[in-house]
Amino acid sequence: MEQHGPGPLGEFIRSHRERITPQQAGLPAGNRRRAKGLRREEVAQLVGISPTWLTWIEQGRTQSVSAGTLSRLAEVLMLSRAERDYLFDLAGLKDPQEASLAANPEAQQALAQAVGKIASPAYVLDALWNVPAWNAEAARLFSGWLDDGGSGHNLLQFMFQHPLARTLVDDWPTRARRMVAEFRAEISHHHDEAVAELLERLRQDSSEFDTLWRQQDVQGREGGERVFNHVAQGQLCYQQLTLRLAHAPGLKLVMLL
Repeated sequence: MEQHGPGPLGEFIRSHRERITPQQAGLPAGNRRRAKGLRREEVAQLVGISPTWLTWIEQGRTQSVSAGTLSRLAEVLMLSRAERDYLFDLAGLKDPQEASLAANPEAQQALAQAVGKIASPAYVLDALWNVPAWNAEAARLFSGWLDDGGSGHNLLQFMFQHPLARTLVDDWPTRARRMVAEFRAEISHHHDEAVAELLERLRQDSSEFDTLWRQQDVQGREGGERVFNHVAQGQLCYQQLTLRLAHAPGLKLVMLL
């Protein structure tokens, strides 16, 4: 619903524009300046919009505001990552910077170390569902895939292209359908060339993936029971738990407990 008073969004913007000096913004300070920080007109000029338009944004009237405009506003206000996220949440818009799938080696290394300390099967997934790290228990569970000595493991490619998947994963058709729907939900936050390339490969290499992808199903990633038919250990039943890093949301720690 629209707000026509200052509202939380307007209070947040005003608070942050009052923290920035004209010099920081590359503007002349002036000799008779009484305003604290930047004036609304100055912020609007730097963002490239009219003062009236900025007033509407501060009032929460963001229906016609583009994410690009809000992104420029965040840059002018010199917002931190957390502050930027908060700005977009208040405005009800999706931040285009969330689309970045840039590697986070520090977070990935920390997760790799954590995986090794978990007693049950556990592995790390990145935003493309590559598996950059796993523990010995996961290698035993996915014997013939994760323990093959290779690199470039991808969970979707395993599910649709590796012969082991259809015997190991119990009720493969149901799990495959759900995985595709979950992946569609996750990549809605990303508009990256790497995503497009992965999807193109999967659709070309697997007619089953292509069929499921064209069905447009979307589901959030959930935990729950996961059953595997292991060639050496028989039927194994786990509860899956997935954790995301606050500072690296593209990475997930998946545990089978």
